[in-house]
Amino acid sequence: MKKYQLLWVVLAWLCSLASWSQPVCIAYCPYYRSLLPDPSIVTHINYSFAEVYVTGGEYKGFKLQGSESRFRQVVELKRQNPALKICLSFTHTVVNSDNKQDGGFSAIAASEDARRRFAADCLSFLQEWGIDGIDLDWEFPGLSWSGAASNPATDTPNYVLLMKQLRETLGNDYLLTYAGYVMDMRKSDNGYRYIDIAAVAPYVDFVNVMTYDMDAAPHYHSALVHEESYVDCKRAVDNYIKAGVPAHKLVLGIPFYLRHSFDGSTTAIDYRNLLLLARNANWQIDLWNDDARSPYATYKGAFYGSYDNPRSIAIKGEWVRSMGLRGMLYWDCGADDDARTLSRAVWNAVTGTDD
Repeated sequence: MKKYQLLWVVLAWLCSLASWSQPVCIAYCPYYRSLLPDPSIVTHINYSFAEVYVTGGEYKGFKLQGSESRFRQVVELKRQNPALKICLSFTHTVVNSDNKQDGGFSAIAASEDARRRFAADCLSFLQEWGIDGIDLDWEFPGLSWSGAASNPATDTPNYVLLMKQLRETLGNDYLLTYAGYVMDMRKSDNGYRYIDIAAVAPYVDFVNVMTYDMDAAPHYHSALVHEESYVDCKRAVDNYIKAGVPAHKLVLGIPFYLRHSFDGSTTAIDYRNLLLLARNANWQIDLWNDDARSPYATYKGAFYGSYDNPRSIAIKGEWVRSMGLRGMLYWDCGADDDARTLSRAVWNAVTGTDD
């Protein structure tokens, strides 16, 4: 190898190390929330969401959920923090009145032509708006959650092809991430469900691991370590590392809400609303479980649900830094209180500071 070639290899390696060392603090910003993220205490904002249009199994394009003016407000936060990265998150759900479930990502991922056209549309959108990347939140290949089409026989391998196409089209100048489940792909009756973690890893900058909703009352839905819960943060991260994903490509998810159940009329409570409920004598919040490293709330003396608060976020931050993870994300910015108590806690946890 010639000297100048070796020099470029060394420089590229050093640059990659530098990028790994930069922690990320990601706010998901849904279109329907009034509270925007504070651009001084995040590194990334993921606008949620855009949805794909598929008719008769054919990809027709995509549109934002929410108004363009709302999206513009998010993009304009770059003026306050030029280093801020903004990504467009795609959902498998449909909310726009002119759209319907008719194949969705399952159909797009199954077609080479559709994959190419979707990736090209993403690139054009990023260039038009001057934003920084794509985040794919297809929950999940091989499943039919929220009425989305699925094909267990092919969705999981086709997801890999879709991410590969996105990387090839976007190149290395744009970010590519995805919202990851807390475990690797699993066999199902007709194929697989979830994401082939190892196969997708080479194409993405990092994974936004959804380490929340991992269980419901009477268990803890976002515990750092809790064997009684279906999954906890440590086991979720271990699943990725065992699959060969380096720690610096993993971002730990933080919920800004209490999880009570997955069905019924009282499934979750935003943090801002939980603080209001605490004024009622029937409610007690910020009770603590040492094993789970998690706060919880009771209603009329009975366990109602768990959540995260500044104390648990700080503990998770110490663990994230000790493990060499890339950083932390939260869903979602609008569930915080007006003082941005949890947003600031996540920022402090990621950066190892205390304001």
